[in-house]
Amino acid sequence: MTTSSPDVIVLYEHPEWQKPLFAALERRGVSFAPFNITQAAFSNVEAPRASLYFNQASPSAYLRGQTRAVPLALAYLRSLELLGAKVLNGADVFALELSKSAQATLLTTLGIECPRSITFNEVSALHAYADEVAWPALLKPDQGGSGARIQIVDSLAHVEAIFAADPSVWLPDHLFLLQEYLPHDPEQGIVRLEFLGGELLYAMRVKTHGRFNLCPSPVCNPDEGVGHCAVPAAEADPAPPVEFLPYPDVPSEAVAIAKRIVAAAKLDVGGIEYLETADGRHVFYDINANSNLRPSVAAVFGFDPFERVVDFLVDHLRRRKQVGDARGL
Repeated sequence: MTTSSPDVIVLYEHPEWQKPLFAALERRGVSFAPFNITQAAFSNVEAPRASLYFNQASPSAYLRGQTRAVPLALAYLRSLELLGAKVLNGADVFALELSKSAQATLLTTLGIECPRSITFNEVSALHAYADEVAWPALLKPDQGGSGARIQIVDSLAHVEAIFAADPSVWLPDHLFLLQEYLPHDPEQGIVRLEFLGGELLYAMRVKTHGRFNLCPSPVCNPDEGVGHCAVPAAEADPAPPVEFLPYPDVPSEAVAIAKRIVAAAKLDVGGIEYLETADGRHVFYDINANSNLRPSVAAVFGFDPFERVVDFLVDHLRRRKQVGDARGL
């Protein structure tokens, strides 16, 4: 690590999530500096300090008492790009991750099957769509994170009761989606595809057991023991913990669709999620720019995922240096 003139600056908010990446960078001798966005400031005239910036900000920061981190990160990413910095998972990518509504619309424009969604900032506005909603439905925040605030609702009256009982549910973004609920085989779970540089890194099945917090980080959902997550399961919840299982036989057509999403979203590093319906359809529903990689899953495929990320960063640094040398910079 260095703080003077690093090659890579990593924007982050969750120190535990970043420890494996920072350790891999140190092992490889890559000059880097962490930039903690929870308490930060930046200037509009300060030249970029590094050859490469890597955004690891998370939409779920507000769940850890860091509501201010997200707007700061988005503003800083935009400023860096205007100043000519190279940013991986930059402002447009982060803005897409912050909006499940925008993700749903992107999937629709790509002709990719996704749940029908209605976005609203006032419950009464949903009455205009009352005849189009199939119940039960999913109530989901536009700015997601760790499955927080997601509920299955069975009527418009149920939605109204939720917000009437606790108006703070609106925070931090004051936007929600009423989304088509698609049951799936609990023994199959959902599928998460992790991509790096536009190529599939690994695939895994995630058995949810009815839970919505599917964060792949072992900090939140460990292979064994109790996780230390900002969104713990209710004490009375009898459901087993979430299971993350390697999926080497992921269908090639699903991978091809996910690659189209990654390209359209301009994801450098990210995860794409889909589920298989009872009639065999692959329905895509989530685009994640901040990927918490799962070492135990990647190990089954024979590699350390964070070493692969460092390979990716080092390759970007090498290519930027070659361009600079060619220009005599």
